[in-house]
Amino acid sequence: MTVPTSPGGVTTPRGFRAAGVSARIKASGEPDLALLVSDVPAQAAAVFTTNRVQAAPVLVCKAHLASSRGMARAIIINSGCANACTGDEGLQAARDMAAETARVVGCPPEHVLVASTGVIGVALPLEKIRAGLPIAFRALGADQGPAAARAIMTTDLFPKETAATIAIGAREAAIGGMAKGAGMIEPMLATMLGFVTTDAAVPQRLLDRALREAVDQTFNAITVDGDSSTNDCVLLLANGASGAIVDEAAYGTFVEGLTAVCRELALGIVRGGEGATKLVTVRVTGAASSADARKAAKVIANSLLVKTAIHGGDPNWGRLICAAGRAGVALEPSRAAVTIGSIVLFKDGQPHDEAAPQAAEYLKGKELTVGVDLGSGSAASTVWTCDLSAEYVRINADYRT
Repeated sequence: MTVPTSPGGVTTPRGFRAAGVSARIKASGEPDLALLVSDVPAQAAAVFTTNRVQAAPVLVCKAHLASSRGMARAIIINSGCANACTGDEGLQAARDMAAETARVVGCPPEHVLVASTGVIGVALPLEKIRAGLPIAFRALGADQGPAAARAIMTTDLFPKETAATIAIGAREAAIGGMAKGAGMIEPMLATMLGFVTTDAAVPQRLLDRALREAVDQTFNAITVDGDSSTNDCVLLLANGASGAIVDEAAYGTFVEGLTAVCRELALGIVRGGEGATKLVTVRVTGAASSADARKAAKVIANSLLVKTAIHGGDPNWGRLICAAGRAGVALEPSRAAVTIGSIVLFKDGQPHDEAAPQAAEYLKGKELTVGVDLGSGSAASTVWTCDLSAEYVRINADYRT
């Protein structure tokens, strides 16, 4: 069952308020400081980047979740500065950012989670955050989720928000989320920044399990450019304000709702990828195992030759089979197949180039599907990516200048 999503965000669930303001971290003066607060302490779960270079906010979040035993009351987020590779001073700045937030909100420092995004290697302007926090606190509201979603953006073309409602027993619970990310995206545990809330009561063990299960099928199944950031995280808060209680019997329903929200946010990241003009679904079937299918799909999705061919509308199926062939998984060419949309261009070792004009016409669309059958089994995997345009190069060639 697929749970439908609807307009909304992190303040759709009851008992959450948010704000997004300018603390003048960005030279443009655009919003760059977001605050998310639960009215009561919430159960928290998180996944973080697997990059060995981890930003100060990631380290602070891990420490706070360990000391609080998975409880949180607030999340403070800044854009415009990643606070990554900033040494002991950066780590202390992230701690101070949490402590200042705790003072304003009125909770223990370990109940505050911290996230930052922006340029790596730049010192966090803590004084600007100190000055902006009271403004953000006064601006908190249940209708300010959109402002928070805008404040966490960097090169994003648009804010990414969504929500869903699920039935648990006789009660309804809401799940809402916001995310940012447009470049340096192949998460490998999380997206660049993702924040999800729910007013269901969920025990820590189930909350952590649900988040990892949802992330694996959504944020972990996207790629824009094959890079994994120093700051990647997805944070999930459950405050129980709806009165709905998630136990083992209701776990499946909760995971479906959580996955639906995470999928919509993840697809928004790909749609808004730096320089992207097309959303591309890569479907690998006929794999010997699920791990093989995911590995092959990621290699195809990250292939610069595949991404540029799709951008140019070239039905070059050879690039798809070649990428699958170098993925290091079982592939039987005599039983393999390549499709663009529903159009077969290669099957059982034979090309079908007569279908190329039809495939070229299909590639003019904005939402596309390409497929490779490995001919080696029955497992499958889906990954989402985007095309690669000259605009991606322009954005990243002068990102700092």
